[in-house]
Amino acid sequence: MATSSKRKPRNVTTIALPGLVDPHDLSADRQFSMNLARGLEVLRAFTATAPLLGNREIADRTGLPKPTISRLTYTLVLLGYLSRDQALQKFRLGPGVLSLGHPLLASMHVRQVAKPVMEALARETGCTVNLGVRDRGNVVYIDSVRADAGNQHLPDIGSSRPLIQASIGRALILACPATERTAILNYLKVQDRELFDRYRSSWEADKKLFAADGYCHSRGDWQKDIHAVAVPLRQGHGEPPLAMNCTLAAYRNQKDKLVREFVPLLKDAARQFEAAQGLR
Repeated sequence: MATSSKRKPRNVTTIALPGLVDPHDLSADRQFSMNLARGLEVLRAFTATAPLLGNREIADRTGLPKPTISRLTYTLVLLGYLSRDQALQKFRLGPGVLSLGHPLLASMHVRQVAKPVMEALARETGCTVNLGVRDRGNVVYIDSVRADAGNQHLPDIGSSRPLIQASIGRALILACPATERTAILNYLKVQDRELFDRYRSSWEADKKLFAADGYCHSRGDWQKDIHAVAVPLRQGHGEPPLAMNCTLAAYRNQKDKLVREFVPLLKDAARQFEAAQGLR
């Protein structure tokens, strides 16, 4: 996700969570490689909506000086992580980035455990069922069973949405212990206060709903024509929380079918997943 060019005050977390630390706060840490961190920030500047960027645009998105960006993009092109469009004098992500992602997905045993559960849930409900994990302030989809033909926004594996904007993202936040939850929320407020304030009411509503009934609910928060319900999934000690959702085209959600019929099935799918992990 793009970052603002204006540096904001940090010190927003009381605990260290992956992705929530600003590299500039670690400049005095002799074990921390600032050059590596900056190179990764360059790669993160590219998004599905901004796949082609020049040095100036990357500098604006990362807050790094343009001469630094020029050296980093030159290096990343030589290593195959960026490709250069000579005609436009801009860059796009290269095949090297794609090669990094596959070993991670292939090694995620939880995907193999969850797949049959997700497929059975999709067949029974006709919903598209997704599995997500947190990355910084986003939920990233690591698997998807696409059953709802009316859903025009079918997610690709690796695609992301803001945590606060999606029911599956809010379920991921609520899956965390209180201290971690506070750290994530503070990070979200600092990174994009306007987005946080826009969906604050959705967050507060889901916090109450989750406390009472154990699930989160989106009535078009991310896309107005898509409704969703989501639950967190427990993993073994030390593993990051996961969440699973059922999404349905709004016109198919007649008489609030998602809540009436599909939430119990989603909760049962979560229990099956956790049982397969030996957690029940």
